[in-house]
Amino acid sequence: MNPYEILLMLDPELAEDAQNEIIARMRELAESHGGTWQGHEPWGRRKLAYEIGKRGEAYYHLLLFDTDPATLDEISRVLKITDGVMRHMAVRRALAGSRRPEPVGTPE
Repeated sequence: MNPYEILLMLDPELAEDAQNEIIARMRELAESHGGTWQGHEPWGRRKLAYEIGKRGEAYYHLLLFDTDPATLDEISRVLKITDGVMRHMAVRRALAGSRRPEPVGTPE
C-alpha cells in the first residue's frame, strides 16, 4: 500500500450533496480494493488562476488514502468520467520522517 493524495476541483455550481456523493464514491473505491481512507479536507470555494470551462471558481477537496497503484488508476479513471469534476491531480504523499536523497556529487 502506498500513501496518496488527490486534489480535487469540483464545479462551483455543484450542490453540496453531489459533492459529498463524489467524495463518498472515492472513499468506497479506495476501501473496496483493500485500501484505507486517511481523511478528507474540504478547502472550500476558491478563485482559479485561469478559467476552466468558463468557470472562474471551483470547490477544492483534498483526499488522503492508502492504496495500491492499480486502485489509484481506477479512481483516476472514475474521476475523469464523473460529471462535476473539473480537474484532479493524484500524487504520492511523503511519509513523516522520510527524506529526500542526498545529491550526487556535491560542489566544493
